[in-house]
Amino acid sequence: MLPPVSDLTTAAPRSGIDRYFKITERGSTVSREVRGGFVTFFTMAYIIVLNPIILSGAVDVDGKHLGGDNGFVAIAAGTALVAGVMTILMGVVANYPLALATGLGLNAFVAYSIAGQMTWADAMGLVVIEGLVILVLVLTGFRQAVFHAVPAQLKVAISVGIGLFIALIGFVDAGFVRRIPDAANTTVPVQLGQTGQLAGWPVLVFAFGLALVIVLWVRHVKGAILISIAATTLLAIVVEAIVGAGSSVDNPKGWGLNVPAWPDKIVSKPDFGTLGDFNLLGSFESVGVVTSLLLIFTLMLADFFDTMGTMTAIGAEAGLLQEDGTPPNTKRILIVDSLAASAGGAAGVSSNTSYIESASGVGEGARTGLASVVTGALFLLAIFFTPIVAIIPSEAAVPALVLVGFLMMQQVKGIDWDDLEVAIPAFLTIVLMPFTYSISVGIGAGFIAYVLIKVARGKASQVHPLLWGVAAAFLLFFCISPVTDWLT
Repeated sequence: MLPPVSDLTTAAPRSGIDRYFKITERGSTVSREVRGGFVTFFTMAYIIVLNPIILSGAVDVDGKHLGGDNGFVAIAAGTALVAGVMTILMGVVANYPLALATGLGLNAFVAYSIAGQMTWADAMGLVVIEGLVILVLVLTGFRQAVFHAVPAQLKVAISVGIGLFIALIGFVDAGFVRRIPDAANTTVPVQLGQTGQLAGWPVLVFAFGLALVIVLWVRHVKGAILISIAATTLLAIVVEAIVGAGSSVDNPKGWGLNVPAWPDKIVSKPDFGTLGDFNLLGSFESVGVVTSLLLIFTLMLADFFDTMGTMTAIGAEAGLLQEDGTPPNTKRILIVDSLAASAGGAAGVSSNTSYIESASGVGEGARTGLASVVTGALFLLAIFFTPIVAIIPSEAAVPALVLVGFLMMQQVKGIDWDDLEVAIPAFLTIVLMPFTYSISVGIGAGFIAYVLIKVARGKASQVHPLLWGVAAAFLLFFCISPVTDWLT
């Protein structure tokens, strides 16, 4: 991990770009920002393929697929477009090394929990409303106030938990860690590889990539993460050409997402068929006011705290957090993120949010919004060059997440483990993020535990008033299913 900004000797800015993005002031260089932007893009480019897989695989209440017959291509183009525009906006407006794209988990919730109750247009209308509600909370200062009300050590725990979470994402996406089939006669939920042992060439390619990025990192090679992604992708193409492992859909030992092979064509024509396909208030007519409000609340709560945790973790890794544990330009970051949520709904590709994979670019040295501009520009290029992006298998990209998970885990020393009032909430925050595969669940459990322990020890007056409200909101969030059943 690079040293914090405060430990670096700054020099006079050397160009307009340097001055605007404060590159030298933050102890970085243009080349480092560009490298970081490339690494972030390659680490999260999978969303261009994965989002269409998730959204196009579900049908709405009328039995229709999103985008129609050409839905997969249209969703991919829309996903890249919104991610590119909003990530560039994050870089230019907020000057923060944070990329945005369609939120995983949120898109699955839209596809499998919302669309089945209404049309796709109605579902995307809910997403637009959710983003606008969060934008209002930002503009009124409420979202920032909640962020400031969170104790500093819980913010550290959020960063550590996200580190473990993205490391687990890396291992799972690579097939190194796998869920044991439901039919297995065991209570153990996950295991090593397919059968308790590593099997298949793709897993070995991942292991090579992980070993390579570790070796390059400990030897302080510039561009270590980017080099490892490129080298491992080339290896994957060669391996697939020789052994023909194919997709994991057809072969349990195959590639998890993309099958690496040199594309037949380099450029493809974009199809923006999903853009503008939303009905702002249609859900209120189709499922009623109560159900619509509960769905909006669920979307909003997950998006609200995921972004807070993500931007804090990125700032901690980059050494950009201020004395109170908040990133610079917090309000601008949150405004862009809120607009991204609505933009995703308006484009028919689900809510867009900040991506923790941005930590891979920070690990490469990114410290400013210039890295986000680079990442965003690559997303826009990817609209036309999706065949090239599609050759990068997840097994080649996710070793970066494992390394970055280690870097973020190092912050755990900032928690006072002898102070039970913060240690237990911090512990729940850290472990529940990977255990439940949800940033919001970890944050919510930590907040509720913090308030509960303060009350139990007769220190309720020390709890910030906003934390009472947030804890109550999370209680409702955890109980949303029975509450919805009861009210409807």
